[in-house]
Amino acid sequence: MIEAITELMAEDTAGDPVSGIKWTRRTTEKIADELRTAGIAVCSSTVAKLLHQLKYHLRVNSKSLNRRKDPERDAQFAYISDMRSRFTSAGLPVLSVDSKHRELVGEFKNPGTTWSREPTLVNDHDFPSDAKGVALPYGIYDIGANQACVSVGTSHDTPAFAAENLARWWVHHGRRHYPGATELLVFADSGGSNGARSRVFKHGLQHQVCDRYGLAITVCHYPSGTSKYNPIEHRVFSEISKNWAGQPLRDYQTILNYISTTRTKTGLRVDAHLVENHYPTGVKVSDQEMGQLAIRCHDTQPARNYTISPR
Repeated sequence: MIEAITELMAEDTAGDPVSGIKWTRRTTEKIADELRTAGIAVCSSTVAKLLHQLKYHLRVNSKSLNRRKDPERDAQFAYISDMRSRFTSAGLPVLSVDSKHRELVGEFKNPGTTWSREPTLVNDHDFPSDAKGVALPYGIYDIGANQACVSVGTSHDTPAFAAENLARWWVHHGRRHYPGATELLVFADSGGSNGARSRVFKHGLQHQVCDRYGLAITVCHYPSGTSKYNPIEHRVFSEISKNWAGQPLRDYQTILNYISTTRTKTGLRVDAHLVENHYPTGVKVSDQEMGQLAIRCHDTQPARNYTISPR
């Protein structure tokens, strides 16, 4: 029977010449039908077992193709590593920041599974009009302390929201854990509310953090398409998703409870709070306002690395 399958799929097989793994676009049901037509009685389950013996495997699409190779990608990663070592050695805070996925608040399906006697009933459609609101988690992860602070916004995930969250972190956590610090290092993605090109984000850091608290902030942005390397993604956000997997996010208090009870074996602790301030979109910062910022772009990839000092 194995010989029959091999002959049947000779012109419909792809494979990896290194590992020897093969795959085909035909389903087990179609293969079984063709074998029965040839006089070999077999079911689709048996076909699946035989395909495994022949080193065929089920595969899913893999996001591994890069549209273009950033020539400065590796250099930026090396620079980020160097800056992290410098600040860590000096006992200064090193932060990883990012926005988590926007969530609808209400009786909506949440991906994942959970052990229970009965399934949890949720709405059959995810209509925004049925939601109590939206939850916009913005996280700040203190890498050295292995502690995170997540601000859950209810308005818009704007650069002003991102900058003010850093100010809140310093007031509630930073100045207590780092009483003598006058500098801090921030790792951020290249896009989103804390993007490398965002004038509003830089303007917000200057006014909300640097000038107000006398802090110098050095920001290093990851290259485009590499957000998965941002520590907060795999050390905090993934753990939060695991903690609330399969649980409807019925209200804001439920969301805060799941975030604040997120724990890991490595000692991660997460603080969560609700931010109900309104953050309008479409805010612009003029050239004149940008010229007044105390910002110094680094010699290494100045568009991605810069320091904003208090005035």
